[in-house]
Amino acid sequence: MPATERLFSYGTLRLAHVQRELFGAEIPTAPDALVGWRLGMLRIADPAVVALSGEAEHPILEHTGDRTDRVEGAVLHLTPAQLAAADDYEVDDYARVRAELASGGDVWVYAAAGR
Repeated sequence: MPATERLFSYGTLRLAHVQRELFGAEIPTAPDALVGWRLGMLRIADPAVVALSGEAEHPILEHTGDRTDRVEGAVLHLTPAQLAAADDYEVDDYARVRAELASGGDVWVYAAAGR
Protein backbone atom coordinates (compact mmCIF):
# COMPACT_ATOMS: atom_id res chain seq x y z
CA MET A 1 0.00 0.00 0.00
CA PRO A 2 1.48 3.40 -0.95
CA ALA A 3 2.39 5.89 1.78
CA THR A 4 -0.31 8.43 2.48
CA GLU A 5 -0.57 11.88 3.96
CA ARG A 6 -3.56 12.93 6.06
CA LEU A 7 -5.26 16.13 4.93
CA PHE A 8 -8.14 17.79 6.80
CA SER A 9 -10.68 19.32 4.44
CA TYR A 10 -13.42 21.71 5.45
CA GLY A 11 -14.39 22.91 1.98
CA THR A 12 -14.33 22.10 -1.70
CA LEU A 13 -11.79 19.25 -1.46
CA ARG A 14 -14.63 17.19 0.04
CA LEU A 15 -16.71 17.56 -3.15
CA ALA A 16 -16.80 14.36 -5.23
CA HIS A 17 -16.43 16.14 -8.58
CA VAL A 18 -13.42 18.13 -7.34
CA GLN A 19 -11.80 14.92 -6.04
CA ARG A 20 -12.40 13.09 -9.31
CA GLU A 21 -10.80 15.93 -11.29
CA LEU A 22 -7.82 16.46 -8.97
CA PHE A 23 -7.13 12.93 -7.74
CA GLY A 24 -8.64 10.74 -10.45
CA ALA A 25 -11.10 9.17 -8.02
CA GLU A 26 -13.29 9.93 -5.04
CA ILE A 27 -11.35 9.74 -1.78
CA PRO A 28 -12.90 8.08 1.27
CA THR A 29 -13.20 10.54 4.14
CA ALA A 30 -13.56 10.27 7.91
CA PRO A 31 -15.36 13.01 9.85
CA ASP A 32 -13.28 14.96 12.36
CA ALA A 33 -12.77 18.52 13.57
CA LEU A 34 -10.16 21.11 14.45
CA VAL A 35 -10.32 22.96 17.77
CA GLY A 36 -8.94 26.49 18.05
CA TRP A 37 -9.77 27.38 14.45
CA ARG A 38 -12.62 29.23 12.74
CA LEU A 39 -13.76 29.74 9.16
CA GLY A 40 -13.81 32.93 7.16
CA MET A 41 -14.73 33.34 3.50
CA LEU A 42 -12.44 34.14 0.59
CA ARG A 43 -13.40 35.37 -2.89
CA ILE A 44 -11.48 33.26 -5.41
CA ALA A 45 -9.96 35.15 -8.34
CA ASP A 46 -8.55 32.13 -10.20
CA PRO A 47 -11.11 31.27 -12.93
CA ALA A 48 -9.91 27.65 -13.19
CA VAL A 49 -10.54 27.05 -9.48
CA VAL A 50 -13.97 28.71 -9.69
CA ALA A 51 -14.84 26.61 -12.76
CA LEU A 52 -13.82 23.37 -11.06
CA SER A 53 -15.43 24.02 -7.69
CA GLY A 54 -18.47 25.84 -9.07
CA GLU A 55 -18.06 28.41 -6.30
CA ALA A 56 -16.56 31.90 -6.35
CA GLU A 57 -16.28 32.04 -2.56
CA HIS A 58 -14.47 29.36 -0.58
CA PRO A 59 -14.11 28.94 3.17
CA ILE A 60 -10.68 29.73 4.61
CA LEU A 61 -9.31 28.43 7.89
CA GLU A 62 -8.05 30.91 10.47
CA HIS A 63 -6.18 29.89 13.64
CA THR A 64 -7.55 31.51 16.81
CA GLY A 65 -6.15 29.31 19.57
CA ASP A 66 -9.52 29.68 21.31
CA ARG A 67 -10.64 26.20 22.46
CA THR A 68 -14.29 27.22 21.97
CA ASP A 69 -13.72 27.69 18.22
CA ARG A 70 -14.29 24.50 16.21
CA VAL A 71 -14.32 23.62 12.51
CA GLU A 72 -16.01 20.43 11.32
CA GLY A 73 -14.66 18.63 8.29
CA ALA A 74 -13.17 15.37 7.10
CA VAL A 75 -9.79 13.67 6.87
CA LEU A 76 -8.62 12.46 3.46
CA HIS A 77 -5.76 9.98 3.04
CA LEU A 78 -3.78 11.13 -0.01
CA THR A 79 -0.72 9.85 -1.80
CA PRO A 80 2.13 12.34 -2.14
CA ALA A 81 1.09 12.91 -5.79
CA GLN A 82 -2.51 13.62 -4.74
CA LEU A 83 -1.30 16.01 -2.04
CA ALA A 84 0.78 17.82 -4.67
CA ALA A 85 -2.36 18.09 -6.86
CA ALA A 86 -4.23 19.62 -3.91
CA ASP A 87 -1.35 22.10 -3.44
CA ASP A 88 -1.66 23.11 -7.10
CA TYR A 89 -5.44 23.57 -6.74
CA GLU A 90 -5.26 25.87 -3.71
CA VAL A 91 -4.70 29.55 -4.49
CA ASP A 92 -1.88 31.59 -2.91
CA ASP A 93 -4.17 32.88 -0.15
CA TYR A 94 -3.87 29.41 1.43
CA ALA A 95 -0.80 27.84 3.03
CA ARG A 96 -0.51 24.15 3.90
CA VAL A 97 0.32 23.84 7.61
CA ARG A 98 0.14 21.21 10.34
CA ALA A 99 -2.73 21.16 12.83
CA GLU A 100 -4.00 18.81 15.51
CA LEU A 101 -7.30 16.98 15.08
CA ALA A 102 -9.94 17.00 17.80
CA SER A 103 -9.66 13.19 17.81
CA GLY A 104 -5.87 13.37 18.21
CA GLY A 105 -2.96 13.24 15.82
CA ASP A 106 -1.84 15.82 13.33
CA VAL A 107 -2.83 16.50 9.74
CA TRP A 108 -2.12 18.92 6.95
CA VAL A 109 -4.63 21.75 6.52
CA TYR A 110 -4.93 24.67 4.13
CA ALA A 111 -5.13 27.79 6.29
CA ALA A 112 -5.04 31.50 5.65
CA ALA A 113 -1.54 32.43 4.48
CA GLY A 114 0.18 35.21 6.36
CA ARG A 115 -2.60 35.81 8.84
